[in-house]
Formats: sequence, C-alpha cells, structure tokens
Amino acid sequence: MTEIFGHTGHEQVVFCQDAATGLKAIIAVHSTALGPALGGTRFYPYPSESDALADVLALAKGMSYKNALAGLDFGGGKAVIIGDPATLKSEALLRAYGRFVQSLGGRYITACDVGTYVADMDIVARECSFATGRSADNGGAGDSSVLTAFGVFQGMRAAAGHRWGSPDLAGRRVGVSGVGKVGYLLVGHLMEAGAEVVISDVAQAAIERTVAAYPDVRVAHDLIRFDLDVFAPCALGGALNDQTAPALRAEIVCGAANNQLAHPGIDKLLKDRDVLYAPDYLVNAGGVIQVSDELHGFDFVRARRKAEKIFETTRQVFALADAEGVPPATAADRLAERRMSEVGRLRSILVP
Repeated sequence: MTEIFGHTGHEQVVFCQDAATGLKAIIAVHSTALGPALGGTRFYPYPSESDALADVLALAKGMSYKNALAGLDFGGGKAVIIGDPATLKSEALLRAYGRFVQSLGGRYITACDVGTYVADMDIVARECSFATGRSADNGGAGDSSVLTAFGVFQGMRAAAGHRWGSPDLAGRRVGVSGVGKVGYLLVGHLMEAGAEVVISDVAQAAIERTVAAYPDVRVAHDLIRFDLDVFAPCALGGALNDQTAPALRAEIVCGAANNQLAHPGIDKLLKDRDVLYAPDYLVNAGGVIQVSDELHGFDFVRARRKAEKIFETTRQVFALADAEGVPPATAADRLAERRMSEVGRLRSILVP
C-alpha cells in the first residue's frame, strides 16, 4: 500500500468496511484548496484492494484538476466501492456507505460514477447530507451524464477548430469507445452534428441500444486501428498506453473516460505523433458542473451555460500548449495548478 500511495499529495484516504452489507469502500480526498472535495462514487469489481486504491487516488487527483479548470469552488475527491454492483449493491450497503461519507463532515461530497446511478444517490442521501446527482423528485439535478456528454462534445468542437480551422464536425469520422451512460448521449450529439460515427463496447446490449436509436452508426471491434478523425474513449481509463498510442490512427483524442493516458509520458508520445489530445478532465467536466449546481438549487439552463464554457477553456489550453511548446495535458495541468494556488491562498486570510 505504501508504494502505491507514494508522494501523491492526497490530504486524506479513508478505508470503509461494513461486514454485514459487504461494503468495502475507499474515499480519497486529494485537495480542499478550493473548497470541499467533490467527485463521484465508482462501484466496480476491482481485482484487488491495491487496484482499487490506485484507481481512487488517480481519480481523486483528476477531480482536483477538473474542478479547478471548470472554475468551480470545489476541491477534488473520489470514492470506490469494491465489488460487482449487479450482485452486491443493496439499500443497506448504500446507506452504510452514506454514513461513512457523512462521517467526513462535508470534506467530501459524492455523486454518481461508473456503477452508480441517480437512484443510488437518493438512497445514499437518506443517511448523508453530502450527496449530489439525486433525482429531480428529491431536489436533485438528475443524471449528470447529460452535461458530461454535452461538455465532451464542446471540447471536441474546440479540438476540431484547432486542428482543422473549423469546429464543424459534419462529415468527420468519430469513433466512440464505450456507449454507456455518457458515450450513448455523445453519439446523439455527433449524429445531430452530421458526423460519421463508429462505436465499440464490450457490452453487446449497449451496442444494440445505440444501433436501435441511431441505425446509421457503424460497429467496430478495434477503434484504435480504425481510420478515424477523432477517437473518443468513453469507457474506463488507460485506453491509451505504450501499445495502443503508437497504433492510434486518429488525429484527435477527445472523450469522456477519466485517466485515458496510462502514464504521463503518453501525452508526449501523442504530441510527437501530431495527435491532438484534449485532456479528459477538461472536457468531461460537464457532469461535475451539473452536480455542483445542484448544491445551489439546480437550474439546468444555468448549468448548461457553464458547461458551454468548456469550448473556450479547451481553446485556451491548446493555445497555451502551442505557446509554451508542451503537450495539452501539461498546459491544462499548469492552468489548474495556477488557480488552485492563487485562489487556494486566499483561505489563509482570516474571515471572522
């Protein structure tokens, strides 16, 4: 565990267990420099606790940078529940998890992620005052994948404008890897924009649902080696690694998945191959924008306006990357770190 934790800079990592319900969870708070740590809860059958810990640490750090770039007054945190949600998830488990979140006193605010849904957050909230992404019937914003997909689409338009001189995606071939909650909605935006869409997913049911809704989409098994204009990873992280990144046949990478790059060196590899990478935590911030707005009394129009700004922020990141001769991921990190430092410093000013 010590080797995995390393010098990650996380403020707090909490292991939670309730034997009666089978709950095993890890909550990671990376930074509260800008405010309470906000990030979703992932419910996933990790091979080991070490794999779960490595994932939650990376995800929590990504949330710090995501919230900072999105202009939100929230820090970064994440939680993982270890196990198969199809067999382990129950009301009692979710309520037990809610009590653990409550025990942090608001340092961590949770929401949906892979394996958790709006209905789950409604249950968590019965034991916890710090759950977002709840249903409209319970005063929440509903499914955060709506604005996540919208934000990725805005980032993709900005990337197209930077690469080809126009944000218009009509006629561009876009490969969407993973057509679950977010990927499915992204396909809808792309089809409406006139793009040629190719999809892949390990779940046949997800493919069938997408094809039924959009009969013109094509299905492929290996999008990495497919001739594409844009590759959109929308499943789990690590899609681009030392094997797949050199084989990629797309000019742009822009998708919803968190931690798409297997390690930091992949961003330079993509830059050297003249592949334009739109940093994942920049373009997929629409969901956290949506759930953070819920904390102020949700207004969808207001939240959508905030998510639209992902287009301009993505353009700023690309411009900074060009000006400083660095990969876009490095430029995005610098912008996020600058805001966390400058705004976070204000917390040292005593307010009675």
